Amino acid sequence: MGTPEHGPIRVVLVDDHEMVIEGLKAMLGAYRSRVRVVGVAVGVDSALSVVAGLQPDVVLCDVQMQGSSGLDLCRLLHERDPQRKVVLLSVYDDEQYLFQALRAGAAGYLLKKITGEELVMQIERAHAGDVVIEAGLASRAVDTAARVQRDEYWPGARQGLTQRESEILSFMVSGLSNRAIATRLLIGDETVKSHLRSIYRKLDVRDRTGAVATALREGIFR
Repeated sequence: MGTPEHGPIRVVLVDDHEMVIEGLKAMLGAYRSRVRVVGVAVGVDSALSVVAGLQPDVVLCDVQMQGSSGLDLCRLLHERDPQRKVVLLSVYDDEQYLFQALRAGAAGYLLKKITGEELVMQIERAHAGDVVIEAGLASRAVDTAARVQRDEYWPGARQGLTQRESEILSFMVSGLSNRAIATRLLIGDETVKSHLRSIYRKLDVRDRTGAVATALREGIFR
């Protein structure tokens, strides 16, 4: 797209790992005529303050951060300014995260495997008003949306749960512990905990008891 008419696009980076932030700064630094990192923030609270003070054109934010969520930050920023461009950058190649991001008002959902040139192009598109989504993920999301609409998907899909999250929730309803779930699925305890945090957020509950109660109340598993 070339150099923006009014100078480089002003970007704020948000992540909970300084190493990731520094890596992104270095990546974008090669395209200074097109984008300029004007600020960085670690975590949601810091990001709200930084964005309010700097008023960037685009906020580039990680989806998952310790003790907070880029989805929550996106929602808060969008509530404060519906025109705010927030692009979420994630390792999660998961259409359910994409659906949540769009519901939160995100201008895009990209994967961290993206190249520097592609990232800059997508930032430029988001700044211009497009919704930018990683191509393969967008294709799968269209199929998932159609199948959910036809009621052809797994239990919990309508609540935004992935197939693995639905499986874990079913084990929780059956009374299995985290360790038992990990053993059954051949995954680590921390992976189970990560899935649980996602389940709680999607079901809008605080803990295992709330998740099980919601599953039973909503008739997720018939």
